[in-house]
Amino acid sequence: MLRASPDPQPPPGAFNVTFALSVLTRRTLMRASGLFLAPALAGLARADATPKPDSSVDMAKVLQPGPLPELSVGDAAGVPVIEYGSLTCPHCAHFAKDIWPQFKAAYVDTGKVRYIFREYSRNNLDVGAFMLARCVGDDKALATIDLLFAEQDKWAFVDKPLDGLTSALRPTGMTRDKIETCLKDQTKADALTQIGKTADAVVKVSGTPTFVIDGKVYGGALSLDELSAILKPLVK
Repeated sequence: MLRASPDPQPPPGAFNVTFALSVLTRRTLMRASGLFLAPALAGLARADATPKPDSSVDMAKVLQPGPLPELSVGDAAGVPVIEYGSLTCPHCAHFAKDIWPQFKAAYVDTGKVRYIFREYSRNNLDVGAFMLARCVGDDKALATIDLLFAEQDKWAFVDKPLDGLTSALRPTGMTRDKIETCLKDQTKADALTQIGKTADAVVKVSGTPTFVIDGKVYGGALSLDELSAILKPLVK
């Protein structure tokens, strides 16, 4: 099972934004992303076939609420489609920019699917970025995550990610002072870390993105055609 190399450990105590963002250089993030390429490339390799799940899981356990309000959109009666995504994951950004709009129009907006996004932090920069999305507001977090995916190159793989995040989040009204205050919220940092730990324990996430549909786990990037093939027997 491929895992990202352990990040340098912060000093004891509360989540330290200065440490968390200073240790994540372009080289560090590119190395972490590279270790998560295998599941994504596996998804690309099966683009012409109906995907086969990597494993099965108890859907009831996966759907249990976590420590933060669920980030979901769509009819509550729709088929649950859960994505575990990382904000520093290029393949997750590709899904958000190129696949999600079509998927949303075809399945979410029509009431067929309830889409749930679960924050999966591969490194401290993910934790910090997800914290900022939550600080914009739980009701605005999904839109903020989409914004951060769209601006990923400007903050995720640069030497000064805090500057990039400040610029990317300007349209949300988050000032530098608000950002630094948000990043001191240890309770929020712990909750986001717990979401990842639960994903590891229950779903056995080995890379991002990972999708869970009808109790089946699909690791790697999925195209719209592949998602449609999976959902065809499930939606009305």
